[in-house]
Amino acid sequence: MPGAVVVMPTYREKDTISAMIERILNADAEVHILVVDDNSPDGTGEIVDAIAATNPRVNIMHRPGKNGLGTAYVAGFGWALEHGYEQIIEMDADGSHQPEELPRLLKLLDDGANLGIGARWIPGGKTENWPWYRKLISRSGTTYARIMLSSKLHDITSGYRGFSAETLRNLDLSRLDSAGYCFQIELAWLVERSGGDVKEFPITFVERLEGQSKMTSGIVIEALAKVTSWGFASRLGRIPKSQALTAHKDATL
Repeated sequence: MPGAVVVMPTYREKDTISAMIERILNADAEVHILVVDDNSPDGTGEIVDAIAATNPRVNIMHRPGKNGLGTAYVAGFGWALEHGYEQIIEMDADGSHQPEELPRLLKLLDDGANLGIGARWIPGGKTENWPWYRKLISRSGTTYARIMLSSKLHDITSGYRGFSAETLRNLDLSRLDSAGYCFQIELAWLVERSGGDVKEFPITFVERLEGQSKMTSGIVIEALAKVTSWGFASRLGRIPKSQALTAHKDATL
């Protein structure tokens, strides 16, 4: 039975993808990788194709075009579940997430966590190469989400995380309400409010040195709007569509 697989969505990541794959493979002797490439025009997919041709631990899914981070992860999760992986990890391909911290995440899942999250805003967590305004946006967004969603998580927006396969099987991912970066908030909240065991561990987030960040003001506005909508709906007893499915599955999470 396969153990863990790291799912990495990519779009224009040719400058970092080879090094990230090598570091992940070196971080754990058994972990596999699935790159979900959205038809990168810079040749990212072709680079991974060449690596996968010589290494059975590396796989690639080619998608026809860029269609949102959330949909890339959902596609990757589906592939991982179909192939029998027991632990499914999210990690950015740009070098901001450190593969060397992967063993600690895997241990949380081995110890029974439904969801493990690499957190920047807990003791031991930190960021590198971030200007003050990026830290302010991230910390403020996290605080706002915690308040609106009554969440106890310290870094609900973090994209360095891992799920047990059972947890993902018990969620109807097709009903998620977001396709962009706020997908991370929605999915963590879904597991948390379902009674799942969510553990956070400190990570070092390193701002990418190659390529350009995909974070835009539009992404921030979308996330704020979604969180506000979910928060008010929850307070009014109107569980958002994507959250309603969890009521009868609390015991399994």
